[in-house]
Amino acid sequence: MTTPRVVRVGPLMPFLEEALTTTYDAPSLADVGDRTAGLEVAVAGGGTVVGAAEMDALPDLRAVTNFGVGYDNVDVAEATRRGIVVSNTPDVLTDAVADLSVALVVDVMRGISAAERWLRRGEWAAGGRFPLTRDVRGATVGILGLGRIGRAVAERLEVFGAEIAYHSRRPKDVAWAHHDSPVALAEASDVLVVLTPGGEGTEHLVDAKVLDALGPEGYLVNVARGSVVDEDALVAALEEGRIAGAGLDVFADEPHVPAALLEREDVVLLPHVGSATVQTREAMARLVLDNIEAFLERGELVTPVD
Repeated sequence: MTTPRVVRVGPLMPFLEEALTTTYDAPSLADVGDRTAGLEVAVAGGGTVVGAAEMDALPDLRAVTNFGVGYDNVDVAEATRRGIVVSNTPDVLTDAVADLSVALVVDVMRGISAAERWLRRGEWAAGGRFPLTRDVRGATVGILGLGRIGRAVAERLEVFGAEIAYHSRRPKDVAWAHHDSPVALAEASDVLVVLTPGGEGTEHLVDAKVLDALGPEGYLVNVARGSVVDEDALVAALEEGRIAGAGLDVFADEPHVPAALLEREDVVLLPHVGSATVQTREAMARLVLDNIEAFLERGELVTPVD
């Protein structure tokens, strides 16, 4: 019997790359070439696509361990059809992503980044007055996707004095108000925080109708996936003043950000850093290693994707 081997595909943090010293590395699955025999586990980092073509390139593939909680980069249905199991890294990044989500809400409502840029331009020293901003206290924050991270964001924002509402496929056992559609949630919200998973089922879930329902005094915060928001519709809504601003950590074509957003003072832009803390990334790496070890030893995963 061949010795099980692991292929690392895409960028991972150094801690994990060093721990995988016995594996074969490839920039993409297409670059593995004819060295595929015995490669049973693929570690996918940096949003690396693992679809049918990539699975074809690894005939011995039995498991995909994804470095991240989101797994829309992996064709889970095709993997399941082939008997390939998939894991992700849930829970360990909940706090970091929730913290950043709250920071974006506060930043875009209070204009923190905009005020900092205004000061650096010398406008305060020149006698200018920065415009008044909005309180988080008393605002209604709509959570689009009340999973682990959504709940953590809601709990944090309650401490700020915000009112919480949410939309998910099914009502949850929580005290917060449930709305039966993204449009209805947006209509009830001062800030709409997007936390739903990516993938075909949620592509452009936040479209022009949702943005119009949010209204000219409403803010959008997206820390989920860029694909969930219709980026063209978002740019148009901002340019036409149909929403008040946005805080964005994710984009449709990363690392490319629409040029129309780069110079806007009403938008906070971050380079997909929701889970990017030393502690969180190390915890994610350890969970990937735990999944690999469990699979190679027992044929099981610690955190399998449903």
